Order: sequence, then C-alpha cells, then structure tokens
Amino acid sequence: MNFKEDNYTGQLPALSDKPIEKFYQEVLEGLGSIPKRLQSKYFYDQQGDILFQQIMDCPQYYLSRCESEIFQNQAPKMAHFLQSAYDSFDLIELGAGDATKSQFLLQSLTEHQVDFTYMPIDISGYILSVLQDRLESQIPGLDLVPFEGEYFEMLAQATCFSSRPKVVMLLGANIGNMAPQDARLFCANIRKMLKPDDLAIIGFDLKKQPQVILDAYNDEGGITSRFNLNLLTRINKELHGNFNLNNFVHYQTYDPGNGACKSYLVSLCDHTVTIADHSIKFNRDETIFMEVSQKYQLPEIDELARYVHFEPIYRCQDLKGWFIDDFWQAI
Repeated sequence: MNFKEDNYTGQLPALSDKPIEKFYQEVLEGLGSIPKRLQSKYFYDQQGDILFQQIMDCPQYYLSRCESEIFQNQAPKMAHFLQSAYDSFDLIELGAGDATKSQFLLQSLTEHQVDFTYMPIDISGYILSVLQDRLESQIPGLDLVPFEGEYFEMLAQATCFSSRPKVVMLLGANIGNMAPQDARLFCANIRKMLKPDDLAIIGFDLKKQPQVILDAYNDEGGITSRFNLNLLTRINKELHGNFNLNNFVHYQTYDPGNGACKSYLVSLCDHTVTIADHSIKFNRDETIFMEVSQKYQLPEIDELARYVHFEPIYRCQDLKGWFIDDFWQAI
C-alpha cells in the first residue's frame, strides 16, 4: 500500500511500535543531515530481501560466489577446527540472512555430532522465518534459536544464553558496510561481549581490479538500483512518506585508493518530500548516501584484528584470492 497525500492525516499511527519509531527517527535524522544519508540496515524488508537475493544471483556479484565456495569446500576443515577448540559452543551469526553459506558449516558440524547451538541474528523477521523453516527441514536435529532485532541488542541476549564459549560470525562482507573507523568500533564492541579464547569469524572482501568491484554494485539489469530505491518505497509504506521514485537515480562509485565502494541516490529535480508531519526539501543533483562497501588488503585486516584485541589464528580464502573468512581469537 502506498500512502497518498489526499488520504494522509499527518499522523504516524504506529509510533507505539518501537522498531517503527526507531526507523522513523533515524530516517528523519539521516535526511536532516548534511549531506543526506539513510542507514543501509533498513534495506531489508521483505521486498528488500527478495531483491538482495536477486543481486547475489547476478553474474557480476562475485562476493556471494566467492564466500559460498569457501564454505562449500572448506566447511569440514572449519568444523574440525572448531571441534578441536571447544567441547561445545554457541555459534552466533550476525546478519544471518537465509544462511545459504553458513548452512555448509552447520551441516558439517551436525554430521560430526558437535555439541553446538546455532543462533542466527537478523533485523528481518521474514528472512529468519525462511531460514528456520529451511534449516529445520534440511538439517534434522539442528539446535536453532533465532533472534530478531539489532545486532548488539540481540548479541547481548545471545551471549547470555549459556555459559558455553561463543563463536560469533559476520559473513557476506557485512563488515564492509562500515567505514574503517566504524568497523574498528564495531569489532571492539563484539570483543567487549566475548571472553578470552572466544572466536569471531569475519568475512572480508579484498581489494582487486577496480572494474570488477564497480560492476558488482552496478549490475546491467538494474537490480542494485531497485534495491536502493526500495528503501524509499519502504519509507512510503511504513512511515507515511510520499517519495516519487522517478525523482531519483542510483549512482555508484569506487575509489581503489581507499577501498571505499559507495552507493548514492541522486535527486533529479528540486522537490519536497513529506514523511509523516515532516517536510524535507531536495535540490536538483543533491545526494542521499546509502551504503559503503569497504574493501581490504590482508595487512589491514590483521591490523584491525589486533587493534581491537583479537589475534588472527586461521584464514580461509577462495581460489581466486578475492575473499577471505578470518578466524580471530579474543585475547
């Protein structure tokens, strides 16, 4: 349902719903900043989840294929590594999505009769329900406890679930959705919730030929563009907005020097958007910063780990050398 100006009352009826209230406040804060921005975590409503699955299937989007290759081919080694480290543990996945990659590790752990509980965390209840239905049918006996919500709110709950050691996974190059300084803070916050000898497994997209990276976020079919624009549609549906998507175009950049691949929406004309009882003016050529996808070199990853009191102890890399999943031990 799209909210139209002719039937809009000017009130936001769902502010008693805390997630909607937070969404509303953070959208207003972002669009009121200079330059304007929106938070990429809000991409993932039901339609956003579907579009992102389509992005991952695009020929140009190498990230999913590289990490899937790692887990498909090296999951038994990963499982053996974890089994040798712990008698039992809780495996917590931040931003689990549909777990199409981690399922290879889950399968290997289950086949080897490892004592573990899988705790997927995701902001999307829809994708968690898809994950739970599929994994429970494909991996009988899997001990699965999902957590719907923000990363650190749910991580705080998950780390208190039991006294067993914790293994926290952040796959899909999600760490790249943060600027380097924010990634340091994020990893430091993970470390604060872990005990010495607990593990973090983090996926990093590596720097490579610049055109390969740019093409991955600017597919010919325009799916990435629709994925970005869908956030405006979500604002219209959930926050009584009246964005006209035809007034914006998706724009992608990549800087091979600093490794930052950035997504923007660019306003094509002067216009005003209403969200609930707030009006927001857009000038022609004004941008909304949507997302960064940060790329790393191996020494930068090692430096990041040690900066936040982890020690890199194990590394899995795809055959092309484009992507790694790094195992960090809390020290």
